[in-house]
Amino acid sequence: MVRPYLPLNALRAFEAAARHLSFTQAAIELNVTQAAVSHQVKRLEQRLNVTLFKRLPRGLGITAEGEALLPVLRDSFDRVADIMERLEAGRVRDVLMLGSVGTFAVGWLLPRLADFQARHPFVDVRLSTHNNRVDMAAEGLDYAIRFGDGAWHGIEATQLFEAPLSALCTPGIADELREPGDLCRHPLLRSYREDEWPSWFAAAGVATPGPLLKGAVFDSSLAMIEAALQGAGVALCPPAMFSRHLAAGVIKQPFAITTSKGSYWLTRLKSRAPSPAMQAFHEWLVEEAASVAI
Repeated sequence: MVRPYLPLNALRAFEAAARHLSFTQAAIELNVTQAAVSHQVKRLEQRLNVTLFKRLPRGLGITAEGEALLPVLRDSFDRVADIMERLEAGRVRDVLMLGSVGTFAVGWLLPRLADFQARHPFVDVRLSTHNNRVDMAAEGLDYAIRFGDGAWHGIEATQLFEAPLSALCTPGIADELREPGDLCRHPLLRSYREDEWPSWFAAAGVATPGPLLKGAVFDSSLAMIEAALQGAGVALCPPAMFSRHLAAGVIKQPFAITTSKGSYWLTRLKSRAPSPAMQAFHEWLVEEAASVAI
């Protein structure tokens, strides 16, 4: 298949202008004239038959078409720059762009990542964290590890393991608890999923108390457990992700009761063909997840 000619100068001019929202600043960066940048962008607009910028009295505004093109270009230019840098340094490695829910990354993945690197030294892992909301295409991710039911549009998802939730708190608060109902005397820290605490109380056989949800809301179990450590209340988090806190005794799990609201999944875009680095990571992660009791 013969690919169409790519107007690289025009694409670079557009990317710089979109980043600065200024033809003048883009021209300075690219060491060309402002007129040259404007001309290249106009050529690109004619080639695509779309308008990429709205010309405003004080600068530029990017159109919806420009917004769609920009992240793809950024990712492509970053990848080209990266491979050139590695070739120049004489170290050709396969980059794996990995995003992960912060709780999983810190509580489970990072303690094991050295093993993956030792087994697959040709893979250069680039890890970023998110709060379970991720745009894989825009962020240029090969894989994203997230929490949920595995149903994401256009996504191939491999289940890793469930992550049951339980009440976690400081030893001082734990000493005050004799039965699950005693939790209602304390602020109940929670995520934006409002059904988690009611589900835990149901598993405990306790009728959900009246004004139950009075604690702060968090978008990350990492932040929630930090609040619990500071005595702000009782967190509802997956104990398996905080095994080091539990082993150190700074956090207690006062009751063995758990509730499961989802699993961790390794996900990729169905349109993204697995690279050798992706295949190596997938095999390693699935094997590691299967061998660890949660």
